[in-house]
Amino acid sequence: MTDPSPLTITIDGRRIVDIASFYDEINRVFMAGEDWTLGQSLDALNDLLYGGYGVMTGKPAVTLVWHDIAHSRAALGVDATRAFLRAKLEDPARFNTALITAQLDALDQGRGQTYFDIVLDIIDDHPNITLVPR
Repeated sequence: MTDPSPLTITIDGRRIVDIASFYDEINRVFMAGEDWTLGQSLDALNDLLYGGYGVMTGKPAVTLVWHDIAHSRAALGVDATRAFLRAKLEDPARFNTALITAQLDALDQGRGQTYFDIVLDIIDDHPNITLVPR
């Protein structure tokens, strides 16, 4: 059953210092009351934002207030993204190394997406979520 009352979720950007702590914060605010947590996966984050579980269950619209977003942008920036992509290169059986190498090259040339940029794109793909950066 859908609960029409508005839901505001607040992310504390100061808690985010790397990709792992980003997911710790996502689990703290989105998965409160659940007996499991979201893994460190952009696909899992995307699935979460559809609202089928966690605090978003049954909520048609959510306001996501992200405090200290500039801090999070820096923490999930070029260095974190580079480390994330390089770790994928260590498992060529699972990941497209040519694509990842191209992503690293773009990142090094200042035109590639950071992990933070990807997270914002995922949030933006969900029209039921209004992001309020602070």
